[in-house]
Amino acid sequence: MFDEITPADHYRAAMDSVNLINATLANPSSVRPEDIGDLIYRNAEHLKIMVAKDYWTDEDLTPFSDAIVSAEEFAQGLNPAV
Repeated sequence: MFDEITPADHYRAAMDSVNLINATLANPSSVRPEDIGDLIYRNAEHLKIMVAKDYWTDEDLTPFSDAIVSAEEFAQGLNPAV
């Protein structure tokens, strides 16, 4: 009925979050100002969950970590007291 979700499927989904974070930070005007913080936050949280998974073998998770750092730097710019 349903195909099993593989690590490769999870990797592609996580890369969607990476690409969305990177594209949004590169062109913030592409997102409504009231939505940008939530969009960055939700996708970074998704990546943090994915990095913690134990099914990775030899996949390169560097793009995940880099996007998380970029998102956190962005968030710090929104809330410099944090």
